[in-house]
Amino acid sequence: MRTLFAKLAAGLGLVMVLAGCAQPTPYAPRQQGQTTGYTDRALAPGRWRVTFTGNAVTPRETVEDFLLLRAAEVTLANGGTHFVFDNRDTSSQTRIFADPLGPSGFGYGGYGGGFWGGYWGYRPRWGYSAFGPPVMISSTTQYQAFAEIVVLKSGQDEARAVDARAVVANLRPPPRSSPPA
Repeated sequence: MRTLFAKLAAGLGLVMVLAGCAQPTPYAPRQQGQTTGYTDRALAPGRWRVTFTGNAVTPRETVEDFLLLRAAEVTLANGGTHFVFDNRDTSSQTRIFADPLGPSGFGYGGYGGGFWGGYWGYRPRWGYSAFGPPVMISSTTQYQAFAEIVVLKSGQDEARAVDARAVVANLRPPPRSSPPA
């Protein structure tokens, strides 16, 4: 019984250390091979598709703010002063993991098991199976905001228009912090 308790305590300590290393997605362009960051693409003259995808520890509000910021930057870079959302939405993807605590105490296969599969933002819960060992259940949610915008030039009036300069002034991203040593 002591060994099981020691293994559980060590596993919980490892989860806390790993969760402490996770940081929200920084405001930056999505690089090739990455799944987070912003993208933009011209669809037609004055019309753009803009997206921002966060990781599992980036809150929905931050993802939506970064989408708004990128839309404002695209507008200013294309000679516009205001923009209008033609359509906009935020989607979420939730993953649920159930990892039986095997002989090692860290799930079958050690650190490569389902719970340790590389996802941050753990929300662990413990469950019990009538037919086997205790099970650790966790979930992560990742948000992606996307929009099509219409860039407006000076003099084009639209009641729903958003002032791009005001957005940039009010939604500057926090400075990037260096990773922990």
